Amino acid sequence: MRRRAFVLGGAAATMAAAPGGRPIRIAFLGGGHGHGSAKVALAGKSPDWDLAGICEPDAELMARYERMGVRALTRAQVLEDPSIEVVGVEGWVWELAASAKAALEAGKHIHLDKPPAASMAEMREILDLAQRRKRLVQVGYMWRYNPAVNLALEAARAGWLGEIFQIRGVINTTIDAAERKKLARFVGGQMFELGGHLIDPIIRLMGRPERVTPYLRHDFGALDDGLTDNTMAVLEWRGAIGTVATASMHHRSPTAGGNSGALPYRALEIYGTQGAAVVRPIEPPSLLIDLTVAAGPYKAGPQTQSFTYARYVDDFIELAAAVRGEGKLRVRPEEDLLVEESLLRASGMEG
Repeated sequence: MRRRAFVLGGAAATMAAAPGGRPIRIAFLGGGHGHGSAKVALAGKSPDWDLAGICEPDAELMARYERMGVRALTRAQVLEDPSIEVVGVEGWVWELAASAKAALEAGKHIHLDKPPAASMAEMREILDLAQRRKRLVQVGYMWRYNPAVNLALEAARAGWLGEIFQIRGVINTTIDAAERKKLARFVGGQMFELGGHLIDPIIRLMGRPERVTPYLRHDFGALDDGLTDNTMAVLEWRGAIGTVATASMHHRSPTAGGNSGALPYRALEIYGTQGAAVVRPIEPPSLLIDLTVAAGPYKAGPQTQSFTYARYVDDFIELAAAVRGEGKLRVRPEEDLLVEESLLRASGMEG
């Protein structure tokens, strides 16, 4: 949790409910995830949600949530209260899959943070259980609702960039010794923890790679903790190649504000035979479209758009609407399964 401050307010305070929508009662299982405090704060402020509280067994961490004004709940209170329709799964990475299954077994819809599972067997269990129980699973990849990312994907899918031949993504961060130790339990290390944010849009655009080659290195000399902290995956399709890189020792730490630290260096680049779509930085979103001939809404030549964007807001608007039966989640379970498979391949954890 040291990477991100506990917050109450910001984007959540300005979030508007879906028109005419009833509030959905939500509770959280776990709060140790790096995205947890912001999502709990959002649920506490949004008129779309009625925040029941959080189950967090770590006393020190729970005290921080209580200082935010969030009620402490037991696990039984979260799972057995019939008024709670949605559970946000925001525990430590290694706890996510088990908590997701428990919530689904209890008949709850879930918002499941990333990475959702450490094996394909676990991911299939989660999605199969949701299908049997007729429950929703929304995976918390934070850029699924980023306007620049989605416009870049639109340009590629529409053929405005020509034939896609290369995709590059980078998402670095800075983490402390305690978090490094936690992540070192996973072979994929930093790729497994963070790389999915870029693997997600790339796979949803390009489909299943024919080959994924992971490069998982420990290069931070100051700590001999075994964490694979300098990682890259090469993804190959017929006629195209992609790379995703993520490291743990960026020279500046990312901040929640989205405009300092490592964040300006994070990027997604899509190159085709007729043009390029480059999102740099991803936060705050800036999109460069450069076409050889005019296509869609874009003229020939380079043009840049900037956007206002707050993480998690649109995710939770869409989830509330889907629970109320007013719409569907934009990402299908089949896509979530394919993204998970590709993340595990990129993390050297597919076996």
